Amino acid sequence: MNRYLNNKSLVIAGAVVALLSFSQCTPKQSATVSSAPNTTPQADQSKGLKDYFKDDFLMGVAVSSRSIRTDSALILKEFNSVTAENDMKVGVIHPAEDRWNWKNADDIVAFAERHHIKIRGHNLLWHKQGADWMFTGPDGKPASKELLLKRLHDHIFTVLSRYKGKMYVWDVVNEAIEDGPDTTMMYRESSPWWKAFKSPEFIEAAFRYAHEADPTAKLYYNEFNSERPDKREKIFKLLKKLKADKVPIDGVGFQAHWTVGRPSADQIRKALDEVISLGLEVQFTELDITVHTKPVEVISGKAPVDPGFTPEAEAKQIDKYKMVFDIFRQYKKHIKAVTFWNVSDRGSWLDSRGGGSAGDPIPSPAVFIKAYPLLFDVNNQRKKAYWAVVNK
Repeated sequence: MNRYLNNKSLVIAGAVVALLSFSQCTPKQSATVSSAPNTTPQADQSKGLKDYFKDDFLMGVAVSSRSIRTDSALILKEFNSVTAENDMKVGVIHPAEDRWNWKNADDIVAFAERHHIKIRGHNLLWHKQGADWMFTGPDGKPASKELLLKRLHDHIFTVLSRYKGKMYVWDVVNEAIEDGPDTTMMYRESSPWWKAFKSPEFIEAAFRYAHEADPTAKLYYNEFNSERPDKREKIFKLLKKLKADKVPIDGVGFQAHWTVGRPSADQIRKALDEVISLGLEVQFTELDITVHTKPVEVISGKAPVDPGFTPEAEAKQIDKYKMVFDIFRQYKKHIKAVTFWNVSDRGSWLDSRGGGSAGDPIPSPAVFIKAYPLLFDVNNQRKKAYWAVVNK
């Protein structure tokens, strides 16, 4: 009887030791690691994204003159900031030196003001959707640097004078950094601006003109693939130079055109830490997360099959959105706004890129595959990812 008790005690003691050993060797989940996403709808359906994040940052959306009519109910319920997707870009709003297209931009501004929504200005200088006339002199030859600077000055002053005090932030310069692993190629050399200046002089000039035109507006540099290590370092060098030269810059826009496969949480945090170390604000300016890890292409002449929004794709997107918003909350002291690029899956700019994301090669011939990258589905209804984002 005593021997039986002794053996039993040994067995129990051994089990306890093993359990303690297992507990000590098992890594505890860090507070920064996403737990299982909670996709349960909340009872109060009257609240929107702007309400769930009212103590954190603004929640914005890119709009067109059409979407403020067709999707106005959803926009007003969910968001408290808007960005003109295309209607304020140089080539759209100022197609010729003596011609301006104000109507669509004015409609968006009027809509936002009428409903007390903040407005992001986007953008004042970009190598795409630009105005070709800017780069041609009166003699038909390439415009001189002096003429280009004058035209840039006049464009910025005209736009900011019209909307002075109406925009809380402007994307002043968009995508001036070269995308790619070659660290010796810092600036986008294919840009007509770089070809004309062979230096970042035009970048600094744009910020100085914008600050002079509207001293109250926050001024941002806006870029995609900002989290990729090689490009992240190039952006950091540009920002350090702007700060050292006392250029009036207030923050950085991370476009955040992401996929369910990239970037990693560590890449996002490192990019944020570098920008914050310079004393700059951050906004995530063009957020969407495509369910495709790369563009869908035509193979052997066969039209691709759109797999649709499958349960597997949905699960990956839920996890990704949960992860990125966990990070956003951790950095909310420095993040001023998060803006989605387009309203719902009904229409995303990524659909025309084979479902791929920014920086991916566009399939040729063109392929239309839905990317399903947003928090609202093709019927403007909240997806499960929506609840994973707002549930804490």
